[in-house]
Amino acid sequence: MGQNSHSPVLMAVWDLSVTVEDLGADAPPITVSVTSDLHIGGVILKLVEKSQVKRDWSDHALWWEQKQQWLLRTAWTLEKCGIQADAGLIFMAQHKSLRLGLPNGLTLRLRACFSGPVFRTVLGICKMLNIRRPEELSLLRPVEEKKKKKDKDLSEELHDLTEVPLTSVSRPCLYNGMPAHFADSLQTEKVYKMLSVSQPAPAPEAIAKLYRPASVVDKAHIHSRWLDSSRSLMQQGVQENDRLWLRFKYYCFHDLEPKYDVVRLTQMYEQARWAILLEDIDCTEEEMLLFGAIQYHINKLSLLEPQTMTSSPAMDDLDSALQGLEVKLDGAESSPQDMLENLTAPELNDYLKIFRPKRLTLKGYKQYWFKFKDASISYYKSKEESLGEPIQQINLKGCEAAPDVNVAGQKFCIKLLIPAPEGMNEVYLRCENEEQYSRWMAACRLASKGKSLADRLFQSEVQSILSFLAMQQTNPNTHTDDSMSINTHSLVSPRYSKKYKVKQLTPRILEAYQNVAQLSLTDALLRFLQIWQALPDFGISFVVVRFKGSRKDEVLGIAPNRLIRIDLGVGDVVKTWRYNNMRQWNVNWDIRQVAIEFDGNVNMAFSCVTADCKIVHEFIGGYIFMSTRSREQSDTLNEELFHKLTGGHEAL
Repeated sequence: MGQNSHSPVLMAVWDLSVTVEDLGADAPPITVSVTSDLHIGGVILKLVEKSQVKRDWSDHALWWEQKQQWLLRTAWTLEKCGIQADAGLIFMAQHKSLRLGLPNGLTLRLRACFSGPVFRTVLGICKMLNIRRPEELSLLRPVEEKKKKKDKDLSEELHDLTEVPLTSVSRPCLYNGMPAHFADSLQTEKVYKMLSVSQPAPAPEAIAKLYRPASVVDKAHIHSRWLDSSRSLMQQGVQENDRLWLRFKYYCFHDLEPKYDVVRLTQMYEQARWAILLEDIDCTEEEMLLFGAIQYHINKLSLLEPQTMTSSPAMDDLDSALQGLEVKLDGAESSPQDMLENLTAPELNDYLKIFRPKRLTLKGYKQYWFKFKDASISYYKSKEESLGEPIQQINLKGCEAAPDVNVAGQKFCIKLLIPAPEGMNEVYLRCENEEQYSRWMAACRLASKGKSLADRLFQSEVQSILSFLAMQQTNPNTHTDDSMSINTHSLVSPRYSKKYKVKQLTPRILEAYQNVAQLSLTDALLRFLQIWQALPDFGISFVVVRFKGSRKDEVLGIAPNRLIRIDLGVGDVVKTWRYNNMRQWNVNWDIRQVAIEFDGNVNMAFSCVTADCKIVHEFIGGYIFMSTRSREQSDTLNEELFHKLTGGHEAL
């Protein structure tokens, strides 16, 4: 028989001193005698006995300050953790209170997990606030507003939810339309109403005081504030009672169900509304008036009927409402039925005008006969010549199609950015009227995703564009007596408040309001989100980067389905890369460089200037993760896959 490995070799006994946070800042550390083969759980037992405090310690764990890490594996020995007598350990609660700023401007105080990865902390917060699909949100450090000396009374109003238990149920049972854990007291009920009903419009002075990004670089600085999802709050220097923002980070909203998603829908609307009011996203004057009109309508309805969101039978048939709302990443699979449809795909033929800014030969718009087939546009001198060779054929797969429309001025243009080896080529198509524009715009949008006119989405896309244009129609004969109660300058961004007087803006917002006045509260929220999602700059997060081989800083835009290279000098899109052409991406953590390989031997690499490259890596991996979610696995979240796609070298 070999000697038993646990032969009585006496381990040296030594003293380990541990600070117990709950005993207060002035209390001396508690010293316990240990041996190197004692496990972490044993250290905690000794500590608790020696502290002589009777309480529930189950949420407590050891934090190793010098190494900035939690010792959560209680079965590991001190030796395995590498802990010696000089390790300054702190015994503290894993859940602490946090001041959380929401998209609607409210600040909550609630208990959050400081020891698990931020991804899981957000899951816990969203479960408590009843926000489904928590993977679309994350936490970021707030942008500090410049305080003037006079504003001493800015102590913000805090709504305390620290007593509300963190729930483990994924779909909480509802009482009177609110989760049970909010129905316990009048105070928490009040907070839930604030979460689930849109807040009244703030005063224009308050809007003017808030931070507004003045340039793409300013926007990039905001995106450098996202926390790292794979590390804990504590590891990222967040302290108890610190202030963080909860925001939607990934702009692909999956599986929206107004019946269950009251808080989610309201906060999404609030985030969109503030992005527009603070000029974080650009829109035309007509769009701004329409946004103002829908906000006005939502404000009115929110005052009247806080209950309507919970049961609107018309909304149970959700697919129709969601078609316009889901930004799906392009799927590559095509069924035999799709292939058949493509063989017999319909065509669009029309006289349109074309303008190419970069070509010196074409001055202004020229009319040609256009043919749209499969996913490309060909144009000819005239209809008669369309049987021969076209002047040019433009393949639209992977292009960007943005509206350039002014309904009042009867201008209906489509701005196309076509991928080319050296960057993006710009082409404008001008249509005669709404109907023609809606058909061609719908076709371009589908073609950009590699879909043909045979796709069943074509007709619904045409209808959605037509109804959006109809909402911008002005209807001067209908006049309402509402002009007294409308708080005009609170509904538009400061740029328009400065440009127009109230008496100029009010009638125009009320005209636009006539087109949305019939919508229910839920439909109005969905419509607002739909128009937000149709803006050319929707869903783009910016970071300042330096491309390999380049001497100047440029901006990388990260969107739900593509990466965009933007020239800082002119603000032009230089090139677009789609995720579905991506083969692989790597991060060299030592030199902080991201390298990406695309189909067709296209490679690019860049280092990050404003944000940590972990933020960019997480955005790309996060969007690829979002595209793997299907409706079927509705409520299961593959957290492991998220960390695999977004984790840094620490996570592997």
